[in-house]
Amino acid sequence: MSQVEMTAREQAIQADFAKRMDETELLNCMQCGFCLPHCPTYLETGYQEAHSPRGRIALMKAVHDGLIAPDEEVKRSLDLCLGCRACEPVCPAGVNYGHMLEEARDIFEDHSTHSAGVKTVRKTVFEGLFPHQNRMEKAMSLVGFYQRSGLQHITRKIGFMKLFPESMQAMERAMPNVLPQKERKAHKRVYEAEQAPVATVAFFKGCLMDTMFYETNKNTIMLLQKAGCRIVVPDSQGCCGALHGHSGEKAKAQEMARKNIDAFEDSGADFIISNAGGCGAFLQDYSHLLSKDRDYAERAADFTAKMKDISQILVEVGFHERVPLKLASKRITYQDSCHLRNVMKTASAPRQLLQAIEGVEVIEMEKADSCCGSAGIYNIIESEMSMQILDRKMEYTKATDATTVVTANPGCLLQMKLGIEREGLQQKMEAVHIVDLLAEAVQ
Repeated sequence: MSQVEMTAREQAIQADFAKRMDETELLNCMQCGFCLPHCPTYLETGYQEAHSPRGRIALMKAVHDGLIAPDEEVKRSLDLCLGCRACEPVCPAGVNYGHMLEEARDIFEDHSTHSAGVKTVRKTVFEGLFPHQNRMEKAMSLVGFYQRSGLQHITRKIGFMKLFPESMQAMERAMPNVLPQKERKAHKRVYEAEQAPVATVAFFKGCLMDTMFYETNKNTIMLLQKAGCRIVVPDSQGCCGALHGHSGEKAKAQEMARKNIDAFEDSGADFIISNAGGCGAFLQDYSHLLSKDRDYAERAADFTAKMKDISQILVEVGFHERVPLKLASKRITYQDSCHLRNVMKTASAPRQLLQAIEGVEVIEMEKADSCCGSAGIYNIIESEMSMQILDRKMEYTKATDATTVVTANPGCLLQMKLGIEREGLQQKMEAVHIVDLLAEAVQ
């Protein structure tokens, strides 16, 4: 298709593709197909090439070169991708697919034609809620009130939730109980190690993690103290920006990245620790996100170099070798967080920690490294595909006959809870964050 045959909007998108997409990166894809068996959407769509990593790269390249119009079919292909980045570790050419996907989505979003309703929702979520921790606190307090006041019981009893899609009904049932705000105490600036400190770490507390999963953050600090870490919790830190970066809101993600770099620079920490695989991976990508920012590029690279997942730092300082860990008999399986494994390259550390717990049997799940279908808000906006992927994941989960499914990311945790709910396994199986399991095991 020639450029003359494109609409004015499509011409503008194509021009941005030509200007902003990294042509060298696009050309790096050899179209070998090593990525195909690792791509959830390629498998779930019946091997449709347009829904594979190499297919999407081919579409990006064709738009970049002006060979096809950046129409709704191209956008749909990009939107259906989970961004799990399972294609990257198996790519012999080392193609940075995730970076290209985010840039392409951002270009489309810059020329979006959303309805007034969608624009309002996006503005509320991306500008009004997640960048402001105090608003997140209030929102989660409302969720907690809904759960404790009897409203949840009434809503379920009168069948109000039946007005929503089945996946959202199950998600509402699987949502963890949110502590009252008065019980979610503000973190101290500094926590001292329980012994002679072996490292000083700065803790990224996150937004959902410090509200909906406050107990997990509290347990993270306790584990780090027992591991011999002095912990600094910067006051001015905020949301990591992952939700924005994955949804075509690049400028806002960059703004949030700068804020976090400013917050952590004076911490004096040897490492920056996250307990959420999705957040940690995006934090580690700050060096790419701000690579063209003259004032922040070098600072972002320094920030990235310090990023570690909680499981990785615990293994490196020998926590599991010094601290006795024991639980009553449990049969455990581990579900990898895609971003923790594929971006942060952390896969063995969580397994080492689980193996160190006395009294548990750890069963390796088949395709533990495959996506569960959560992917931020993907399970809401692409519910049908998300549930297909989750149902497949639950087949592998049930085959382990585990009583406990362990993961290391809040989105994965909620998704696995949802899977257990959908399968009616609540009396036989539970899903927990690895931090909370380790905290329970500490003797």
